[in-house]
Amino acid sequence: MDRKVRILIIIALFLGLVLVRAFEHQLFYDPFIAYFKNGYLSDPIPIFSGSKLLLHLIFRYGLNAIISLLIIYMAFQNKGFLIFSVKFYAISFVLLSITFFIILKGELAHGYLFAFYVRRFLIHPLFVLILLPAFYYKQLTVKEII
Repeated sequence: MDRKVRILIIIALFLGLVLVRAFEHQLFYDPFIAYFKNGYLSDPIPIFSGSKLLLHLIFRYGLNAIISLLIIYMAFQNKGFLIFSVKFYAISFVLLSITFFIILKGELAHGYLFAFYVRRFLIHPLFVLILLPAFYYKQLTVKEII
């Protein structure tokens, strides 16, 4: 595929990530948006439906992950990178969602920051910002060795 076309596709995919964030209130159930915005200082944790929250976390994480995986594949066109990323995203979701729900079950007994950052990794496409430079560095070091 032509490099210019790949760059345009990557830009469109990043725009897709922005749109997911822009329409988060319409697309996803998340009672913690307002809580972590300013309510954490004085309000108790909001009442939430655990199953509904989990389903929407799966949907949002999955949507962000698919777009992120497409960005990674378009950037490097390397199936090894893609396979690693799929496994990384799957394992990360399981570990982060279990951690998040354990923290919520404990009603944020040890403060709100840990829950805030675990949730941030679940709902925002931060992993693509970590994996892109890592794969770029890996690609550079492999070329230097050969």
